Amino acid sequence: MRIKKIVGKKLKAIRLKSDMTIQELAEKSKVSSNMISRIERGLTIPSVEILMKLAGVFDKSINYFVEEVVTTHEIVHTLPGGRDTTVYEDERNMHTESYTSGLRDPQFTSFLCTIPKGGHSGVQNMYHPGDELIVLLEGELRVIIADEVYLLKAGDSLSFKSHLPHKWENIGDREAKVIWTLSPFTTI
Repeated sequence: MRIKKIVGKKLKAIRLKSDMTIQELAEKSKVSSNMISRIERGLTIPSVEILMKLAGVFDKSINYFVEEVVTTHEIVHTLPGGRDTTVYEDERNMHTESYTSGLRDPQFTSFLCTIPKGGHSGVQNMYHPGDELIVLLEGELRVIIADEVYLLKAGDSLSFKSHLPHKWENIGDREAKVIWTLSPFTTI
């Protein structure tokens, strides 16, 4: 099934299940009723921003609207080496393994991240909706949140509101291993 049809079908189903008209959804989400109608009919793919607004009305992650039910599960058990991986070859130069890939409509996402010596999030601060939890398993990480500097060592954790400007850098002499959890579902 094409992505436009998946998103449209799921949006219409959850709207009707919530006993909501298109106009009511438009008012609650601040998305035009014309756009909602076009999405539901499979005529357009909404931007991430619009999808986040719509998902927020129903207390869902944006993943809810793009996943096919047959490819997701309510329980996911993965072994080391069997997780979905992503390699970022930008300034982060980071390798991640997803703990939550395949989970139906997660309200959070969690990764095992391997950050090489000197790896960092970039020069610019990041900020986005939600919460973050960092648990440092190995190495050293400097995290700057709203101009406050936190030096993390193995075993330390740090949680914060992600709307605060933040960035990080591996300042150790070897790679760092981090469990990174974000809510709502997003990418690092």
